[in-house]
Amino acid sequence: MTPRDLGLPGSPLSVGPRDTPEAVLRARVDAQLRALLDAEPGTRSGADPEDLHRMRVAVRRLRSVLRLSGSAGDEVRAELKWLGGALGEVRDSDALIAHLRATVASFDEADRSAGDRLVGLFVVDRAGAKRRLDECLDSPRYSALLRSAARLVLTSAPAAGEPAAGVEPVDVAAVVRKPYRKLVRAADLPAEPRDEELHALRIAGKRLRYAAETALAAARKKQRARVKSLIKATRRLQDVLGEHQDAVVAAARMRALPAEHADMADVADVAFVAGRIAEREHARRTAAREAWREAVSKVDAAAAKLPR
Repeated sequence: MTPRDLGLPGSPLSVGPRDTPEAVLRARVDAQLRALLDAEPGTRSGADPEDLHRMRVAVRRLRSVLRLSGSAGDEVRAELKWLGGALGEVRDSDALIAHLRATVASFDEADRSAGDRLVGLFVVDRAGAKRRLDECLDSPRYSALLRSAARLVLTSAPAAGEPAAGVEPVDVAAVVRKPYRKLVRAADLPAEPRDEELHALRIAGKRLRYAAETALAAARKKQRARVKSLIKATRRLQDVLGEHQDAVVAAARMRALPAEHADMADVADVAFVAGRIAEREHARRTAAREAWREAVSKVDAAAAKLPR
């Protein structure tokens, strides 16, 4: 499906500092819906895993915009969560497989064969996830989701560049204020937080980043550098906590693998390699735990520079 099929304008909507909040949100929905559609063919073909990653990110950004827009987009946001789940299952497999292949390649020859066998188990799992994603993309539910999202762009609200009389332009600080406060609460953690707490902080950081990206579209020239600094800081926090979460998940998968494949002929060799990988993941998790507080402090510093 193309933007034209959905009735979207010939060119993406553009906005600036004088535009209303409604126009900014419509333009943001328009941009991310186009990004989703652009990445769909590559996601279907599987030729480049980055296409699937781009489609998943577009879905996440769409959900973030709709969270800012209030109840008007609740139904679409719920459907995007469904789509994001299907995309995420494949993308998480891609990330895990790529990481495991790099790790196995660093092993000595004696363990490499069992390591390749281990990776092959996750490749099989990934194929099943891709089949489920293809079914999702071929479903009437997906087509209906795209049309519902397009209707949010094609509203009767003032067009971009045409502020409604008596309506104030976007308050950049207000756009990020609520997600920032949620991040502050999520970052109020004990000295040794649980893995689940750091994962929740990662989600809060991601939502703040996407809100800041929306604010950037309407920021005045003097504000843009400060908003970009906030985006950079939240991206760094996501990277650190993403490493942590990936390590936690990978280690858990390694621990469960021998029991899940107890009937495999070379299960002992594969289990040994899984143990080696789990040990490395533990070290990766530890490194991330030593870095996240500094990353949060940089987010705090960047947020403090925004106008109140």
